Amino acid sequence: TVSGRGVLTLKHPNKRLEHQGIKVEFIGQIELYYDRGNHHEFVSLVKDLARPGEFTQSQTFDFEFTHVEKPYESYTGQNVKLRYFLRATVSRRLNDVVKEMDIVVHTLSTYPELNSSIKMEVGIEDCLHIEFEYNKSKYHLKDVIVGKIYFLLVRIKIKHMEIDIIKRETTGTGPNVYHENDTIAKYEIMDGAPVRGESIPIRLFLAGYELTPTMRDINKKFSVRYYLNLVLIDEEERRYFKQQEVVLWRKGDIVRKSMSHQAAIASQRFEGTSSHTEAKTPSQPAENNGRQ
Repeated sequence: TVSGRGVLTLKHPNKRLEHQGIKVEFIGQIELYYDRGNHHEFVSLVKDLARPGEFTQSQTFDFEFTHVEKPYESYTGQNVKLRYFLRATVSRRLNDVVKEMDIVVHTLSTYPELNSSIKMEVGIEDCLHIEFEYNKSKYHLKDVIVGKIYFLLVRIKIKHMEIDIIKRETTGTGPNVYHENDTIAKYEIMDGAPVRGESIPIRLFLAGYELTPTMRDINKKFSVRYYLNLVLIDEEERRYFKQQEVVLWRKGDIVRKSMSHQAAIASQRFEGTSSHTEAKTPSQPAENNGRQ
């Protein structure tokens, strides 16, 4: 449910405001930057707050959109923006008065049932052969990527190795598809030449980076995917890399206890206290308990 209150304030108390009606809209839309003239709305709800007439003093209007469908997460990228907002409009003969306010929507998920590890072998024939392993294929936005890299064959002089987090934003369809790669993070995991049989551990904390959940084919307009890019650089500045897609998701909050459960706890604590104790004293811990 999306609800609120609109306040219409007259700057001059002695003047009147004539209008053709007042309404508030809840809108969800996708804006493609290369197609700025067109906004693709996937949610559009309207509430009429006042019929045509006139005001001689300031007014307040309560509104409520119940059980509003918000199918996608808010997103602002290189070539696309998905936004939800409220738009209040006072219709007038010459020029309308319009006010907008953005609302941020997060999509919360639960732990995925299937979350297998990633194991791959890559290399160059007779020159380099490595095996890398990541503990999971799906990570929440505050997760830690844990892994290992094994050097099975090393015949080139490697001086540096890093892992990059790459966000790939895809917009458009058919011949009008645009790909935008953005390197979110570079994490050095080795400095110096490895030897055969060596194992390099990986521990990458995601909480410090600006990440969004993976988004696939949102309203058939765009997608956002994430890749771990393993990069090796030799002494002649040649780069060897291997990309692996991972899925990111936004972890839901800890399940809050129901209000009835909170009330039961408060009642028990109150009954166990002295009759001189005020009722508000034991209820405070119960409220804190619900927020944890």
